[in-house]
Amino acid sequence: MAEVADWCSLASPASVCHITHLHLRCAVDFARRALRAAAQLTVRSQEDSLRSLILDTKDLKIEKVVINGQEVQFCLGERQSFRGSPLEITLPVALSKKQEVVVEISYETSPQSSALQWLTPEQTSGKKHPYLFSQCQAIHCRAILPCQDTPSVKLTYSAEVSVPNELVALMSAVRDGEAPDPADSSRKIYKFIQKVPIPCYLIALVVGALESRKIGPRTLVWSEEEQVEESALEFSETERMLKIAEDLGGPYVWGQYDLLVLPPSFPYGGMENPCLTFVTPTLLAGDKSLSNVIAHEISHSWTGNLVTNKTWDHFWLNEGHTVYLERHICGRLFGEKFRHFHALGGWGELQNSIKTFGDTHAFTKLVVSLKDVDPDEVYSSVPYEKGFALLFYLEQLLGGPEIFLAFLKAYIKEFSYKSITTDDWKAFLYSHFKDKTDILDQVDWNAWFFSPGLPPVKPKYDMTLTEACIDLSQRWIKAKEDDLGTFCSADLKDMSSHQLIEFLALMLVAAPIPVSHIQRMQEVYNFNAVKNSEIRFRWLRLCIQSKWEDAIPLALEMATGQGRLKFTRPLFKDLAAFDTSRGLALSAYQQHKASMHPVTAMLVGKDLQVD
Repeated sequence: MAEVADWCSLASPASVCHITHLHLRCAVDFARRALRAAAQLTVRSQEDSLRSLILDTKDLKIEKVVINGQEVQFCLGERQSFRGSPLEITLPVALSKKQEVVVEISYETSPQSSALQWLTPEQTSGKKHPYLFSQCQAIHCRAILPCQDTPSVKLTYSAEVSVPNELVALMSAVRDGEAPDPADSSRKIYKFIQKVPIPCYLIALVVGALESRKIGPRTLVWSEEEQVEESALEFSETERMLKIAEDLGGPYVWGQYDLLVLPPSFPYGGMENPCLTFVTPTLLAGDKSLSNVIAHEISHSWTGNLVTNKTWDHFWLNEGHTVYLERHICGRLFGEKFRHFHALGGWGELQNSIKTFGDTHAFTKLVVSLKDVDPDEVYSSVPYEKGFALLFYLEQLLGGPEIFLAFLKAYIKEFSYKSITTDDWKAFLYSHFKDKTDILDQVDWNAWFFSPGLPPVKPKYDMTLTEACIDLSQRWIKAKEDDLGTFCSADLKDMSSHQLIEFLALMLVAAPIPVSHIQRMQEVYNFNAVKNSEIRFRWLRLCIQSKWEDAIPLALEMATGQGRLKFTRPLFKDLAAFDTSRGLALSAYQQHKASMHPVTAMLVGKDLQVD
């Protein structure tokens, strides 16, 4: 597999040296909003006479670097915007190829670290204790520790984390005990070990007043006390999903599969941190209907965490395959028609993203070029849904789901513990289907990988579960004022929450619709009272895009009351595009900016053109 440049990293590439293990010792300082830490990096030289190495850092205060008990010279280079500052370390003795050295770096993180969010007690459910969580994907690990912050390098890690006695620390690793902190009787040290090599974007830390409930033989669900029972009920299907995933992908190699429900400011639906999936509390719908996100994060245990994109240009390899696996898990649980229903819904999400960017925008390509581009700014449903569409199309082309799932299992087996590019994936596809290369040659690979906009081909979808959504949305879209009396609450009686989400997604495509229609929809369906975040999000967008002023306070409340980027960014954009609410949206952003996650604050600021 060829060496490829990772534009997002300033560190020595994997062809020069490779960090094989990290031992992290750190103390969490809530008063100063900093981690005081020492990172011991085991570095293996990949070339003869290695005299220095460069690591990624961002906003770190480097105190000293020690090798073999001796302090060594280091130089922190100039800041290069979102990529941070290169840390060059001079080795006391040149290393020969395959020789290893342990480099110990003492440092402190910044209160402004883009990888960490520090919450005050008032921002938590319990209101008594502070809370800290990390989010390293894509390139924020460098804001927690000096590293080769590229998915092309995988390492094992161990850690000792000192926290106040009343708090609990968890990491993306197996828990390895706890003990009083010998340096401070008011603190304790939690220990962790991750024996499976991982890219450093999967290093994760959370500290808070956390409790757990056992929901399966290898699963605890963790959250603050206030959410723990609700979370245990919501995610009770986890073990069933894990078993199906093992059937599809092969053995689960990580040991534990715990879930952590974070405070509302967590910017993503979920994050596949190994041994400890992080999830948003917006999944707590009360009826398990949003558990497909758990199926998605479980699937990452194979696609993403075992087989990893070599650079973020190839992010679709992580996400497209994971969505493909996620939908198969849901298909096994709820039927093949349900899998097709979600697949078609995903095509709609892809259309929305392309509409937002514009169909010639470079970020709508499946394989992107991130030269001088912050991966956080590229993030959208494109790698997920365009990637899934390619795999779903290939499944249909090559003979159906069983045949393509056999390929997926072989692909995981071939590339586990490795990092790969789109070319590696395509070469393996051709070798696996060597008797079907004539069929594969019909695929317009260039258009799929490198053309912006919608894919060159739309796969075929079973429409059974979607038809009711289309029928009802068409009735509303075509309705004249005189027809509004024909709608009633019984319209929804046979529709699942998944179908309600799709109905509102179809209405959004037709937006704006007359305010009289929106008011009637609220009268008969009472969407304002719905708790399900996916339904509420689409409903409030429909209201604001259709300029219904009564919905402004509800939309502002949702935009600021949680911080999931999928919800917060579009709601702020819609509110800012509506003259009546623009001023309110801008002042709400300024008011809440300091308590938002750093990535959310940055992206919403760019969307609103205020930062």
